[in-house]
Amino acid sequence: MELLDRYVEAIKKYLPWERQDDIVAELKANLESQLEDKEAELGRPLTKDEAGEWVKQLGPPIHMAARYQPQRSLIGPALFPFYRYVLQLACTWALVIWSIVTVVLVFVRPNPVALEPLTAVLQAPGVLFTTAAWVTLIFAIIEFASGRYPECFKNTPLASNDWSPESLPTAESSGKKRGSFANLVAEVIFGFIFLLWLLLVPAHPYLLLGPGAAYLKASPFEPAPGLVQFYWAAVAFNVIQLGWRAESLLRGRWRAEQPIQQVALKVLGLIPSLVLVAARDHVYIALKHPELDTVRYGGTLNSINQSLYKGVLLVCAFVVLQLAWEIGKRVLNAYRKRQAAR
Repeated sequence: MELLDRYVEAIKKYLPWERQDDIVAELKANLESQLEDKEAELGRPLTKDEAGEWVKQLGPPIHMAARYQPQRSLIGPALFPFYRYVLQLACTWALVIWSIVTVVLVFVRPNPVALEPLTAVLQAPGVLFTTAAWVTLIFAIIEFASGRYPECFKNTPLASNDWSPESLPTAESSGKKRGSFANLVAEVIFGFIFLLWLLLVPAHPYLLLGPGAAYLKASPFEPAPGLVQFYWAAVAFNVIQLGWRAESLLRGRWRAEQPIQQVALKVLGLIPSLVLVAARDHVYIALKHPELDTVRYGGTLNSINQSLYKGVLLVCAFVVLQLAWEIGKRVLNAYRKRQAAR
């Protein structure tokens, strides 16, 4: 039955990846056996409405998959897939940002120490632990609230009965990477947290640099106007991205592909990098007291700015190629569909 295939396919993405195939095979066999028993009892195949009602009684895919997950206490099975997705996303970005900042600090510090790379590596687990702790705390609060005030979550996947088999992905789209409510909710939550963190960084540089904020304050270097413009361009992009995704969530557009939105966000994502490329004289770091420190730090400053400029060019080239590939792929798919329709 097609609806059963769609149901099992929807469950698969929430299962532990190392056991997906085994669990899916076992689950599908059990459900097909139940279906055969039900049809044998009726003496006929189920109608479309009866099949939909039967699948609905099985429960949402996310809850069915939770039966095959290890027992959770702090984060419940209904919320755990959201939690895992946000945790992976947050830890990845935290590690990327921390790595970039650590490399910059090696150049910025006036008296670098030979053991700095080793010290930086030893600090990485602390960064990941702090990020994971904050994400866990937020989801623990959501878990507590969903149990204490279930009426506030009746229209979300946390409500076991409020779902429809019609929301399952179609068989023809099962091989494509489509949006899901879980992923979009996670992206909105993480996007809001990331934007809040980004806005707090200028007043509280410790959030970005950790203990390195003390070195930055004592350093003879400071951000140049080009870097400040890049910061505000990045903030604006994140506001637009968050607003767009929140609007898609509120309007229930997570089930359908949104190629225009995806391409538009990639184009807008180029703007912060282009701001850096267009910075005057390609200066991103400046001296706090140029009249006193130019002779001593001028060479180091030029080296930092040139290295940053080359890095920005590489990032821009990669993003442009990725965007061109995405647009070309979509144009080709549209052409093939027109040819097939003739």
